[in-house]
Amino acid sequence: MSVPLLKIGAVLSTMAMVTNWMSQTLPSLVGLNGTVSRAGASEKITLFQSPEEGWQLYTSAQAPDGKCICTAVIPAQSTCSRDGRSRELRQLMEKVQNVSQSMEVLELRTYRDLQYVRSMETLMRSLDARLRAADGSLSAKSFQELKDRMSELLPLSSVLEQYKADTRTILHLREEVRNLSSSLAAIQEEMGAYGYEDLQRRVMALEARLHACAQKLGCGKLTGVSNPITIRAMGSRFGSWMTDTMAPSADSRVWYMDGYYKGRRVLEFRTLGDFIKGQNFIQHLLPQPWAGTGHVVYNGSLFYNKYQSNVVVKYHFRSRSVLVQRSLPGAGYNNTFPYSWGGFSDMDFMVDESGLWAVYTTNQNAGNIVVSRLDPHTLEVVRSWDTGYPKRSAGEAFMICGVLYVTNSHLAGAKVYFAYFTNTSSYEYTDVPFHNQYSHISMLDYNPRERALYTWNNGHQVLYNVTLFHVISTAGDP
Repeated sequence: MSVPLLKIGAVLSTMAMVTNWMSQTLPSLVGLNGTVSRAGASEKITLFQSPEEGWQLYTSAQAPDGKCICTAVIPAQSTCSRDGRSRELRQLMEKVQNVSQSMEVLELRTYRDLQYVRSMETLMRSLDARLRAADGSLSAKSFQELKDRMSELLPLSSVLEQYKADTRTILHLREEVRNLSSSLAAIQEEMGAYGYEDLQRRVMALEARLHACAQKLGCGKLTGVSNPITIRAMGSRFGSWMTDTMAPSADSRVWYMDGYYKGRRVLEFRTLGDFIKGQNFIQHLLPQPWAGTGHVVYNGSLFYNKYQSNVVVKYHFRSRSVLVQRSLPGAGYNNTFPYSWGGFSDMDFMVDESGLWAVYTTNQNAGNIVVSRLDPHTLEVVRSWDTGYPKRSAGEAFMICGVLYVTNSHLAGAKVYFAYFTNTSSYEYTDVPFHNQYSHISMLDYNPRERALYTWNNGHQVLYNVTLFHVISTAGDP
């Protein structure tokens, strides 16, 4: 028994053309762009839902740049609820969301259909090759085999029809989403001008409340240190980086000082983002080299220890000049009383909510840590405290709210182990975990403006957020 090959060949040729069209044309129509995408990886429309009532404040302690962020969210049904357009806006949002979800389901289904069709391509090519290789006729056995193989392709017809229907639906839905998006944008533009002065007054009032709250919660006792946030890996094993604790919030300049002795080059980056990218910076060349890594930028000036001396230098960035320099009486230097990691870290300058501090030690204090409050204008010692804690046993230290916190090591496994309270001249041993991710800290400073610890950890610039415990007195309390 022989069967004309022309008719079967025409069927297979048509099916091959359909398969080719489905694999090349349809994906671009349904958003697959010529490549089979993973389920759920299609384009999505994201809508941010507002709270239904009341002003809400969200805080994030670990933003990408390590800073704390406060975001005020305006309620959906407050100022604008008097306008009927707000209801229409919410309805449109819901409709767009529903359409978007329907599109996701359809795209997932068309993706499965396309996979099925492609799995049939190999079979069709095999049959087509057999037909082309035949010499004009097929035996009854060969024809039965071909018929059996062809039966396996029968479901392809229904899949193709569903695929076409789904494609038409997706195109319709995409057009509907575009129309809805245009309407949504127009309404949002109209609502943006509605009640603007009222909204502005409420925002200003909220800012005043937030500022007052921040002032009231300005100080507290350290109870926790966050996981490290690595900002950048740059420079040698030792160094320091910082921002100006007295600068306004819009000023996010970063200063970078690589190395722990004889250095004179200070890089000033315009923003933290520029520091991360290593771009947009200027260079300051200090007239005298530094020692250690305990430098600090305070109100536009750099305070640092002059190399091979116990001299404190105040260098003003804008004028590029030394405003004042003064010796700290009896302070050890040149690795006489460093932290446990060494590195000429005899003198460590810090800034907290109450001003400028120097942490060092003297022979008279038998190597125990001395905390001195400095006048930032004259560098004279205002008052000193002997903490009784041996400086060589300290990994690093920082000041928060007039309290000196000391870590027990600069290596892995460190914790905040000791706290000295200058307001009561008392101390206590603490147990605050401190995750030393890169196992060698050579600089640790607190920035009261950002409520964060800046660290230099084995060539990595790292931030930690802190948790402070506050006791707030009410108006009726003594």
